[in-house]
Amino acid sequence: MTAGGSSIAEVQALLRVLAAGHRRAGEIGTAFGKGGAAIAEGLPPGGTLVTVELDRTRAQVAREELSPFPNVRLIEGDWHKLATYAPFDLLFVDVHEAKTDPAVLELVEPGGLVVIDDMTPSRPGLDPIREFWLRNPCVAGTEVLTTPDMGAILATRLC
Repeated sequence: MTAGGSSIAEVQALLRVLAAGHRRAGEIGTAFGKGGAAIAEGLPPGGTLVTVELDRTRAQVAREELSPFPNVRLIEGDWHKLATYAPFDLLFVDVHEAKTDPAVLELVEPGGLVVIDDMTPSRPGLDPIREFWLRNPCVAGTEVLTTPDMGAILATRLC
């Protein structure tokens, strides 16, 4: 994430590519709408995105950013509100607290893909986010670099 709270261009490109193979996308943490716009641009015809943002100011900015996309629904509030629209076959998790919450897996259909950015590859010690997504028996996951200093976890729900 950039200092301003939006996903970096490399993550936006990754989201755009990944969205192309999915029809029902969700996003936890809209921020200013850049990641959501990338997902919306990549979705195939008929694909939809439901995104949620807790911060009212960010949501107002995101609403403007996402206004060209009639296939996007922006919800203001806690990320748990996404459960009403689940399951998703693609879920971008960009709220720190949600990145290790087992409830996130319930938002994704079996075989669905979860994307988690803002991973620092050289972080020393035990990382609860990596432990949850890369060592979970209900997930097949891997980490990819988005820049030399940042990474993303891609994880498929197995059960």
